[in-house]
Amino acid sequence: MSHYRSNLRDTVFTLFEVLGREEVLGVGPWEDLDRDTAEAILSELDHLARTKLADTFASSDRTPPVFDPETRTVTVGEAFQKSYRALLDSGAWALELPADLGGQPSPPSLQWAANELLLGSNPAAYLYAAGPKMAQVLWREGTERDRKLAQLMVEREWAATMVLTEPDAGSDVGAGRTRALPQPDGTWHVEGVKRFITSAEHDLTENIVHLVLARPVGVEGAGGPGTKGLSLFLVPKWHVDVETGELGGRNGVWTTALEHKMGIKASATGELAFGTDGTPAVGWLLGDVHDGIKQMFHIIEYARMMVGTKAIATLSSGYLNALAYAKERVQGPDLAHAADKTAPRVTIVHHPDVRRSLMTQKAGAEGLRALVLFTASVQDRVALSRSQGEVDEAAVRLNDLLLPVVKGYGSERSWVLLGTESLQTFGGSGYVEDHPLEQYVRDAKIDTLYEGTTAIQGQDLFFRKIVRDRGRALGDLSVQVQGWIDSGAGPGESESRLKEERELLQTALQDAGGIVAAMIGDVTSAQAPGRERDVYLVGLNTTRLLMALGDVVCGWLLLRGAEVALARLGEEQDPAEHAFYEGKVAAARWFARTVLPRLTAERVAAEQTDLSVMDLPEAAF
Repeated sequence: MSHYRSNLRDTVFTLFEVLGREEVLGVGPWEDLDRDTAEAILSELDHLARTKLADTFASSDRTPPVFDPETRTVTVGEAFQKSYRALLDSGAWALELPADLGGQPSPPSLQWAANELLLGSNPAAYLYAAGPKMAQVLWREGTERDRKLAQLMVEREWAATMVLTEPDAGSDVGAGRTRALPQPDGTWHVEGVKRFITSAEHDLTENIVHLVLARPVGVEGAGGPGTKGLSLFLVPKWHVDVETGELGGRNGVWTTALEHKMGIKASATGELAFGTDGTPAVGWLLGDVHDGIKQMFHIIEYARMMVGTKAIATLSSGYLNALAYAKERVQGPDLAHAADKTAPRVTIVHHPDVRRSLMTQKAGAEGLRALVLFTASVQDRVALSRSQGEVDEAAVRLNDLLLPVVKGYGSERSWVLLGTESLQTFGGSGYVEDHPLEQYVRDAKIDTLYEGTTAIQGQDLFFRKIVRDRGRALGDLSVQVQGWIDSGAGPGESESRLKEERELLQTALQDAGGIVAAMIGDVTSAQAPGRERDVYLVGLNTTRLLMALGDVVCGWLLLRGAEVALARLGEEQDPAEHAFYEGKVAAARWFARTVLPRLTAERVAAEQTDLSVMDLPEAAF
């Protein structure tokens, strides 16, 4: 049986019953789509995910790609190649491409609903298949030459990589030393070593296009210190004539080693050496402009959304696997009859702590799904406005605010819930390979690390998305949450049934605001002479704020869903639908009553933070 258990019903509920995404279908660039078509696409991809993609998830982990140090090549297992081929043949990647590049334009909300299915069933296959999607960056940012390369990447299904990290620089991208030297023919020779490169080398495609951040040398006005001095170069594995598509000789970029990883072992993550063996690594400057970090951020922001989506997809499947096990595993008597030694044994779903765990998982998974799809709905606004030649600045700011929450909060909550709740439901059986949870936990840890650790996401959220934005996006989001709370002031049945939960959300919103206020006070005091160290107080609370804001948004979205579900429960429906809506109400109430109250303690901790831990000598740790 497939390891992957999808929750398409909840996806459709969130997309259409809560977020009303049918309002953007049939409009502008998506005029060919309607709700029936969108649901049919999701249904087809759901079947693909649960069969051909999921089939090789475990086996490819046990038999990962093989690196040959003599030829510096990587061979991917034959079974996995079939899953990869099935993914490409599905055309799922076309949902994200413009029509001019061979795509089937669709709103981001539909794209990310589809991506959850693919990432949950076989994340490694999704990562390898990123080439056609990365081609759109060349299409949008590049010259006519770059656009021709983008067309080849789509038509020939070439792979692509994003190449940032260096061995000594790590997350400090601006400390990178890889350099690029201009050549008389307009090309560049890239020199340096990059590490932790996803899909660095493999035999799944005939070519791989590396998108490399490097520092130009000897070019006036370019190549200075920090991230602003970096430019973005297109370095193919094999030389290519962009006019004819004909491949030439081997370019001077080689994989020197694969990382021996804790998880996602089917994905070949490796070290790349550029021009280090006497053969130049020849590339083109993207767009012929030195704007590398801005160009790369189109990919980084996509990657952060992808990481958050992958994390919640894994958590959702982990929860559903745990739920199925709990309904089958017989162990111990009902707690109410534990004193009776002759009492019959029951399935563990009857035990209170197992129910606590399952509802915690359910609320977490469904809240995080809502977070991803709500963020994607904001991206719908951005994309629709762009298609009309306009810029919805409020939507752009709100999307920027939500991305670190999707990535940082989503990955952190998923990793913790998978390990402490989903795997725990299986007991000792969860620790062995008989069930997918041990692989889920190993695979999920990377989500908190790559594309910026949780700490980096917290700092990005506060310093860039709140302080630099002067709190505009945060204010817009708060107004939306407050507006929903206030909308329940009437005497209707659904409002009265959620009265307590609205009050809990109100308090949580105020507590999150209190954390922000404390941090703003600290960053302001750090501007005073002699108070520079007060910025440490901010750094001690950025992750706390990230998690608090994520809790507020997920609580709000779950309660919005509960309001819809309460209205539907009054209609005639089959038992399965009735149970689904009951579950939506129960999960929202559980989250509001067990998670949101914790924000009060987090606010107190933030307000009482001092510099004692920073004053402690290193030897005391």
